[in-house]
Amino acid sequence: MCPSPIDPDEIRYPDSDGRPLADNDWQFTAILGAVGTLRVHFVARSDVYVFGDMLLYYVEGDPGKSVAPDVCIALGVPKRKRLVYKLWEEGKPPDFVLEVASGRTWQQDRGRKRILYEQLGCTEYWRFDPRGEFFQPALQGLSLERGRYRPIPERLRRGLREIPSAVLGLALRAEDGVVRFHDPVAGWDLETHEEALAGRREVESRVRHLEERLAKLGIEPD
Repeated sequence: MCPSPIDPDEIRYPDSDGRPLADNDWQFTAILGAVGTLRVHFVARSDVYVFGDMLLYYVEGDPGKSVAPDVCIALGVPKRKRLVYKLWEEGKPPDFVLEVASGRTWQQDRGRKRILYEQLGCTEYWRFDPRGEFFQPALQGLSLERGRYRPIPERLRRGLREIPSAVLGLALRAEDGVVRFHDPVAGWDLETHEEALAGRREVESRVRHLEERLAKLGIEPD
């Protein structure tokens, strides 16, 4: 007797692989920093989806075929909350993938995952080693050319080694265990969460100081 065909609607695609977001503080900080910075940068774009550590399923009907990129960006994909990223439903692979290395993952980042993202057609694949233990240089960018990944040439800007990303329209560099993003059009680095918070606190402090001075002069602020 032939087995009954499986109803596609009954196939489950779990939203967790049971593994932690990161293996250590360096990896955790680098992943959250990159995802947070890029989400703020693309906040006004409804067609840019930024996500991290989410299961990406790439074969319909086979829940065993999945990967969980550390940092991922899909262009031309609606920005909405998802449990998982199903390649056949979204219609395209992510355009930008960044994997942050740890002692457990660095060999996969260099081998199996590179091959997989290449086969899936991800336009750019980046590897970052926050402690500089496994990759030299610590930040490496690869771009898909005729179906194969090729290293993206680095450049120097004011003595800083950086690598341009055609997908993001930004330049990336390794700095103090994190990936920093530079906007060449605006001419400045994208702020990290900590920098944005510090800037807001500085503004609030100046406002309070001004209000105190006006109060001493008997002037009511508008």
